[in-house]
Amino acid sequence: MIQRDDILSMEFLKKTEFTGCHRGMRYRLEGVSGGDGEKKLCCTVWPEPFSFGRTPQEKKQSAEFAFEEKGVEEAVAWMNARFCEDVDRWERSKENWDK
Repeated sequence: MIQRDDILSMEFLKKTEFTGCHRGMRYRLEGVSGGDGEKKLCCTVWPEPFSFGRTPQEKKQSAEFAFEEKGVEEAVAWMNARFCEDVDRWERSKENWDK
């Protein structure tokens, strides 16, 4: 499972996006402007092997959270839930390396 300690600090997230992977599931956290003008934390997951920019939009899942420590913790819980919902999808994603 992804742990809060796997994600860099809020100070890092204020400056740039953070990417990582867990057993075939790649993820990205970044600050974005919310519809209400407030900064939000956008969390996106997608299957390996491709980067965020090279993965088709329909293969990505995203959610927004408060841009604060609690939001990072909620994003980690959301990513773990996505992983647990479809473990086979993520673990089979390594088969995509040859495509």
